[in-house]
Amino acid sequence: MKRYVPALVTLHWLMAILILMALFFGKVVIAPLSDGFEDKLTNLAGHMIVGLLIGALLIARLIVRIRAQNPPHVETGNALLNFLGKASHWAFYVLIAVMVISGIAMSMGAGLMPMALGGAEAVLPEGFETLVPRRIHVAASTALVLLVLMHLGATLYHQFFLRDSLIKRMWFGS
Repeated sequence: MKRYVPALVTLHWLMAILILMALFFGKVVIAPLSDGFEDKLTNLAGHMIVGLLIGALLIARLIVRIRAQNPPHVETGNALLNFLGKASHWAFYVLIAVMVISGIAMSMGAGLMPMALGGAEAVLPEGFETLVPRRIHVAASTALVLLVLMHLGATLYHQFFLRDSLIKRMWFGS
């Protein structure tokens, strides 16, 4: 079985770790904090930096994926599962892009960039919930969590039910 090039493998796992971190901090750490909580801005700054890094890695991954020779899609023997396998990977790209773009739009609309990344003195605006980019960001993050769970389930299905060693394609080695 043919493997993905090492650059794609590295980008896949690095992005996976960063995305899980960003989702965890966004949903579990930052979301419950009140806008008046003094450490919320520090948490937001870290979340924003990770989000921007994910955006840069997404662009790099798309470039490498387009330029590299990739192994063929693995057939499961089920047309619906084959379609979902292909579509879900492109859905990752779209959802991650939506997350990054809506995060940037939200931070710009709320004036967070100069506060969080530039050290400008300011108070967090109240009512982030009213910002349209925030609603998009939250909806996309929920969809991304569901897609990650589906991806994990598909990986386990391939590994333990089909026993096709598909996971080896996205790891290092010859």
